[in-house]
Amino acid sequence: MPNISNRAQNMPASPVRKLVPFAQKAKQNGTKVYHLNIGQPDIETPETALNALKNIDLKVLEYALSEGNLEYRTALRDYYHTLDFTDLTTDNFIVTNGGSEALNFAISTLCDDGDEVIIPEPYYANYNGFTSTFNVNVVAVPSTIDTGFALPPIEEFERKITAKTRAIVICNPGNPTGYLYTREELQQLAEIAVKYDIVIISDEVYREYVYDGKQQISMLEFPELAENCIIIDSESKRYSMCGVRIGCLVTRSKKIHDAAMLFAQARLSPVLLGQIAAAAAHQNDGAYIRAVREEYTHRRNVLVEQLNAIPGVICPKPKGAFYCVAELPVDDTEVFAQWLLEKYTNKGETIMVAPAGGFYSDPELGKKQVRIAYVLKEQDLRRSAEILRDALEKYNLEK
Repeated sequence: MPNISNRAQNMPASPVRKLVPFAQKAKQNGTKVYHLNIGQPDIETPETALNALKNIDLKVLEYALSEGNLEYRTALRDYYHTLDFTDLTTDNFIVTNGGSEALNFAISTLCDDGDEVIIPEPYYANYNGFTSTFNVNVVAVPSTIDTGFALPPIEEFERKITAKTRAIVICNPGNPTGYLYTREELQQLAEIAVKYDIVIISDEVYREYVYDGKQQISMLEFPELAENCIIIDSESKRYSMCGVRIGCLVTRSKKIHDAAMLFAQARLSPVLLGQIAAAAAHQNDGAYIRAVREEYTHRRNVLVEQLNAIPGVICPKPKGAFYCVAELPVDDTEVFAQWLLEKYTNKGETIMVAPAGGFYSDPELGKKQVRIAYVLKEQDLRRSAEILRDALEKYNLEK
């Protein structure tokens, strides 16, 4: 038998996908499964993007430029100009195969083996996978559910900075919590980055989806970070285009850009067809985003109200993205989540949730929590909450 690398053996399993075999078996047994575990919107992709794919008139599907084709980078530049970042040019963008590759480029550009990145937790679980791939260590700074997962005190970040610290990674608004950082919180991070000459990697893929009249503050708004900031962006959630695998890395730092381009060239090119669809999606006048934001606001309100009405459940109201983290009255949500798929049904239906332990560096911190994505229509969210209420009653009775 061939040897398997230590890197592969140490790669963490996805908390979002590792229960998929149990869900598949439940479906094979005739059970309907409501997928609350994954951020796959049911919102329709913009018609402009779909038509662009249908109407492709190319004789050769050739390599794209390693940095991304000019047409799409121009669309990105114009989009960022609408956000008032009018100094950005097409040379500030590197197009990537999804936001995931942008994160990989950022980490591999900044870090060597044994280096560290600081991340407030809970955090997007794949940050563990990206860092593990490059033998980079995550140093976590815990936030808590009783503060709605606000940024931990800045002193906690400063205390964990060492000679090996290369970056602070944030997701704003956040996956999995839906927390939206304030300008004051981001200013504190900017100051600490400048003080220690480290980079802020700001994952802003949910930028459009913030609620209650609030606005997302980009790290690009802090001019002192011109050489110390990388933005991660993606079309997956903005335009419900997860399958096109198109994102980008944005930076004002020529040093970082040129180094990241070496990795972009090594992987040859980003997806050509995805860029065509993404460029077309950006032709929308904003009406699409406004309508989707309104729909997510409604879904959030319905879900959070339903969850907090269940005895023993605690769920802060997220300010952005389309996720919430809820604390359940169970000892171990990983066991409970598997039980939901293996041993429980309500009128032939069940739910699939993502145990939150995988969103923490120490799984014990999320042992009683789950991440829920409100990417289903209202009727399905109400039914899911009804199933969860019944399931918790039965589960705790069994125990």
